[in-house]
Amino acid sequence: MGGETGDGGQARQPGDWGHRTVPRPGDIRIEAWAACREHCLAEAVVGMVECFADLSGVRPTAVDRIRLSEASDYDLLASLLDEVIFRLRVYGRVPVDVEADEADGGLDVRLATTGLADVALTGAVPTAVAWDEVRIGPDAYGWSCAVRVDA
Repeated sequence: MGGETGDGGQARQPGDWGHRTVPRPGDIRIEAWAACREHCLAEAVVGMVECFADLSGVRPTAVDRIRLSEASDYDLLASLLDEVIFRLRVYGRVPVDVEADEADGGLDVRLATTGLADVALTGAVPTAVAWDEVRIGPDAYGWSCAVRVDA
């Protein structure tokens, strides 16, 4: 993954990927970008996780798979982040690495995870996706998205 570049994707070049987070009182805005939709979605997950956890030196202990059915890009982004929040809150599983692939209009996602107790918390754990503030689509350099999560 490309990580946070600090430029918000403003100085992007074709093939670049990354994310940035903007903490605000009670929520966090996540912006992500990549060459294709699937990598952009994966980058959004990494951005969300990095807003509350330090993954430095953390190794995955399990692999989870998510299959999201055919839906709009908007629904795929919101549903994917909702699923990650659900697994975090119910099972205490934190994604360390994310891979996403297109599958018949839907999405196949592989989450390499570890336990919440195995990461250093650096912020509030997200509680929900603000579905009314989801944006995703192609742009001049690939794909970009933005979403707000409550924390």
